[in-house]
Amino acid sequence: MSTHSQLRILFVTNMYPAPARPIHGTFVAEQAASLRRRGAAVDVLFVDGPADRMNYLRGIGELHTMLRTQRYDLIHAHYVFSGLIARTQWRLPIVLTHHGIETQQGWTAPLCRLTSRLVDRTIATSPAVARGLGLSGVTVVPCGVDTDLFAPLPVAVARMRLGLPSDAPLILFAGTPRPEKRLPLIQAAVGRLRERRPEVQLILAHTEPRERMALYMNACDVLALASVAEGSPMVVREAMACNLPVVSTDVGDVAALFDGLPGHYLAAADADDLAARLAAALAFGGRTTGRERILPWSLDAVAARLETIYHEAAAKAQRMVEPARS
Repeated sequence: MSTHSQLRILFVTNMYPAPARPIHGTFVAEQAASLRRRGAAVDVLFVDGPADRMNYLRGIGELHTMLRTQRYDLIHAHYVFSGLIARTQWRLPIVLTHHGIETQQGWTAPLCRLTSRLVDRTIATSPAVARGLGLSGVTVVPCGVDTDLFAPLPVAVARMRLGLPSDAPLILFAGTPRPEKRLPLIQAAVGRLRERRPEVQLILAHTEPRERMALYMNACDVLALASVAEGSPMVVREAMACNLPVVSTDVGDVAALFDGLPGHYLAAADADDLAARLAAALAFGGRTTGRERILPWSLDAVAARLETIYHEAAAKAQRMVEPARS
């Protein structure tokens, strides 16, 4: 195994930024970049399954081509399908990260449980994700937050840069409006709120580059999240890094993140209750201290934790190989 400064890691992932989807899997790209900044050599095999399911089969061949031509210490697979691709070889140890609801519901849940038993180390981004695996020894490590980009900025400055009204209460929805995000529920809650406060506006930011997303989080008065399930929602962590008040359903690790922090509110999956929590967040009337809770999970801090996990996984794999050779 290489030293800490010389780790050679292959990421295998089906979520990664691409020209057609520039914010798709940004957190995986940021994780790779943070490891490189610490001295690791990280290559990425992006298996674009969302674009074409056949890419999963092609990915197996691409993996074995890379392994024949490059030397790696370990494979870090992101999401279950990438873990299955990685497990078509047995020479290198595998660390598998489960990021979200795939361990908690649907037909992927049992597949996640099976795959986690075939790899050398399993990471979950929150305790909720880990519980879905029903496996001991799972390490909980959320994705790191770019605390340099997502940092407090005066509201007036952010609104001016985005061309947003200077005095209207602004509620932010950030992310892709997939069905499990329940954007219609947020829209219904804002509709109820507007019956009493017509000046309230809902801002939708789901195709914005990262730099502008940080501006939106500094320009708005509250972030709203109403997902069915999550791993460790990055939008919540990024909003907290900007000291933005947040209202969210109780998903992933949100309750633990919010615990005891003024300006952070858990809401039921109900338009009236969500509207009441949004009204409370607007009445809070300022910025929070959420950033203090997020700083221990910066990109660099998470990368350091991953380095430790990589060495532990490689050492475990080596111990299993040595008796077979003797």
